This record gives sequence, C-alpha cells and structure tokens, in this order.
Amino acid sequence: MIERQTELKRRHHRKLKMRKLKAKLALISGEARTALLLKIRKLSPTWTEASLKPVVKSDVPKADKPEKEVRRKAPAKRPEKN
Repeated sequence: MIERQTELKRRHHRKLKMRKLKAKLALISGEARTALLLKIRKLSPTWTEASLKPVVKSDVPKADKPEKEVRRKAPAKRPEKN
C-alpha cells in the first residue's frame, strides 16, 4: 500500500509541475522557451506542443446521462413482540 501512495504522490506532483510549466510556456519565447520545452519533455516524453491547445467548452461533448435518482433506505424492521 505504501508503494501505491508513493506513486500517487509522484503522479500528482508531476501533473502539478506540468501545469506550471505549460502556463510559463504560453508566456515566453526564444531560448527560454526551448529550455522549458526540454524540461517538459523530460517529465513527459510523449508530450507535444499540439496538446497545448486550450480546450474550449463547446468542443467537449456533453454526456447524455440522466441524473441519478436519490435512493432512500427502507426503514428498519422492528421485531414483533409476542
């Protein structure tokens, strides 16, 4: 269980770091941009700049799932007294 927690911690930290690097990448250019791209590729080798495109809410399809019904538990049965 400890190994799983360690890996989850690493994964969350990596995601946070990627968000910060991508935010910086949008603001800079030149040699600093190249250095930042190297850092990003070191963290995630399969990452491409094409994936940096911001997602617009209209691009994301909505799920057509009905809302879940709220279920209430049946009252507990009381034993009958004889």
